[in-house]
Amino acid sequence: MNTPLGLSTGLRADGAPVLTVTGEIDMSNADEFRAAIVDAVVDGHRLTVDLTAVEYLDSAALAALFAHVDRLSVVANPLLDSVLTISGLARLTTVTIRD
Repeated sequence: MNTPLGLSTGLRADGAPVLTVTGEIDMSNADEFRAAIVDAVVDGHRLTVDLTAVEYLDSAALAALFAHVDRLSVVANPLLDSVLTISGLARLTTVTIRD
């Protein structure tokens, strides 16, 4: 059973946007994830996509991140480290791994 996708947006003190994601991101909800990325972008700031509470992501989720790689950075948990590195995302944008 999939863990439902949760999406919330906010701003850091410097005005930079943060998209916090929980659950699992797969082809069933990747369009919703992609739309949340687009909606969260604030001109002049990089979007931080916080994946620390994401348990699983598939290639559809990666495609959503790659589509906006020039405008975002990623914070993730150690479980996602290998997929973000092997996919090449970590070479194209800042990926920070947090416990």
